Amino acid sequence: MKRVCWPYYDPDFDTLTERINGPACIVTIDNESLEDCTIVKIDSINKQGLLLEVVQVLTDMNLTISKSYVSSDAGWFMDVFHLKNELGSKITDQRIINCIQQAIGANRDTTLKSKARNSSEPHPGRPKAIEMTGTDRPGLLSEISAALADLHCNIVEAHAWSHNARLACVAYISDQSMETPIDDHRLHAIEDHLTTVLRANTTWDENASQQEVKPAGIPMEKLGIMTNVERRLHQLMLSVKDFDGPSQAVTANSITMGSDSEEEEIKKASVSIESCNEKGYSIATIQCKDRRKLMFDTVCTLTDMQYVIFHASIDSRGGCAYQEYFIRHIDGCTLNRESEKERVIKCLEAAIERRVCEGVRLELCAYNRVGLLSDITRVLRENGLAVVRADTVTHGEKAVNAFYVRDISGNNVDMNFIKSMKREMGAIDLAVKDETTIIRPTSSGRSNFSIGYILKSQIERFSHNFIAI
Repeated sequence: MKRVCWPYYDPDFDTLTERINGPACIVTIDNESLEDCTIVKIDSINKQGLLLEVVQVLTDMNLTISKSYVSSDAGWFMDVFHLKNELGSKITDQRIINCIQQAIGANRDTTLKSKARNSSEPHPGRPKAIEMTGTDRPGLLSEISAALADLHCNIVEAHAWSHNARLACVAYISDQSMETPIDDHRLHAIEDHLTTVLRANTTWDENASQQEVKPAGIPMEKLGIMTNVERRLHQLMLSVKDFDGPSQAVTANSITMGSDSEEEEIKKASVSIESCNEKGYSIATIQCKDRRKLMFDTVCTLTDMQYVIFHASIDSRGGCAYQEYFIRHIDGCTLNRESEKERVIKCLEAAIERRVCEGVRLELCAYNRVGLLSDITRVLRENGLAVVRADTVTHGEKAVNAFYVRDISGNNVDMNFIKSMKREMGAIDLAVKDETTIIRPTSSGRSNFSIGYILKSQIERFSHNFIAI
């Protein structure tokens, strides 16, 4: 067992240390008590949002929280995390253990201090971050990326979520030359043009404020950190009330029970709110399929809805997760009105659903260029596939594009069609991963060979030297 204790304040170190509002923080890392996971204990002065910040640090490291016990009464924060690495075992890599210590302030490395300072310095050629929200429709992401290509903008990175007929997107764009910065005047023109695209199918009586484009609401020094982007996507979806959207035939948070019959047995996520009047808490209970970022998503939602988490119990067993949060509103009130309880339940359900997409994951890797994302999404749209989630990231000259797609009519994609498409694409690399979905053959009657051949020919027309992922 290793215990690390340090005095609190260091104004130059941009990690969890300087965010904890107190004189000291004690961190205990125990790699001996359990065989299959590492235990991390944190004791510190508490503040609103601290739990989310701790969970965010651990999530950034690709660690899975299998259990957690939280208590933050009387102004003191005590938390126990059971952590596993990406392989589902305890953390034996000393580099990761060191990173955990650094992230919570135990190791004040001067190099990291310098990096934290430099990250916030202005950079004239740095990509601009913009965010978009709107009513989703088939092909909207393709229209957005095509508009950016027409405006001679290079999409350096983009992340888009679609849920309950709403779309939220955060994108990093630069000039096509990569040397000419996008000034504020041009950025405003780009935002106006994209807003027009978003509102193309919006009638006058619809809420036009939900169809908007603006600079991303992420501090400059936090750009590029994936959990910051994902938290912003949660906030954007919450702002456009995706929790009030139409229900899907098969919700994305459904659990497949493993039946071999045609009719799969489905168990939906369960969210409930109860009152604990003797203690002055409301208790939010969540049961659903387990996944790595589940705690991050639910804590994000409660924090952004201005609820304080005083106690929490998280447990994951057999692929299922059980979460219990003892909460009050930031003003100290419990959830007394049924309407408020119903809203919290809907928002937590939406937070679970919007992360786990109902669709087939496609990955393509290519040399980056202006219009690449536009061309790929156009081919998918023209062949009857709707993109329900997208992540595109540029590494040097390479762009890695990951899409969750489904049939444009809303049905799941026939896996036989996807396999045929992959075969027909030949030398063009396409990785296919079926995740979290129940695949049923569609009745579209289309020819797998002809669609695969069309995809191959169209993508080959705009792609040069696709790279293995």
